[in-house]
Amino acid sequence: MKFENVYFINGTAYAGKSTLVKALADKYDGIACEENYHDALLADLNSAEFPNLTYTRDLLNWSEFIRRTPDEYEAWVNGCNKECTVLELKILEEVSRQGKKVFVDTNIPAEVLWSISDIEHVLIMLADPDISVNKFFDRPDREKQFLYQLLLKEADPDKALDNFRECLKRINSKENYNKFLNSGFHVILRDESRTMEETLQLAETVFRLR
Repeated sequence: MKFENVYFINGTAYAGKSTLVKALADKYDGIACEENYHDALLADLNSAEFPNLTYTRDLLNWSEFIRRTPDEYEAWVNGCNKECTVLELKILEEVSRQGKKVFVDTNIPAEVLWSISDIEHVLIMLADPDISVNKFFDRPDREKQFLYQLLLKEADPDKALDNFRECLKRINSKENYNKFLNSGFHVILRDESRTMEETLQLAETVFRLR
């Protein structure tokens, strides 16, 4: 299935994907599928079919989450991305029928995007991999601060923080960055000197909205 009225934005953390999705939806009276929009289906997921996405839903002791090794964390994130793709496609089939432009902060990998969309409907946004690690706890959102407080309560907080940073480095590696960079889709690199309006105009040009 090809999505004719859906515009996908993928890439790395802290690149501005969520902000751009909201800005585009506002400007074009469209539908914004923001970060983790698939969570709307989380409560009804079967844990045998979606073991990675239901991991946090069914978790009794969150200390287990922060104590995982980088290998375990990377495997979980990769598993989540595969499961998210299934849910996102299911949601988008319904949403795209509403007749409006749909702007998506997506986890769908580039190789799948090539099969369901085209180069004029996909944008990759990238930030330096180090930003995703060094600024992870700078954001005030509840989930990140909850994890930070858990790490501080560990018997050896410094060791716990170092381990979690290694987990983040694994999924925000230069290798993953380069996969996005060389995906064949249009790319916008994070630039602190560029205004939101300028970023919006770049996206509109990629999506041929102007």
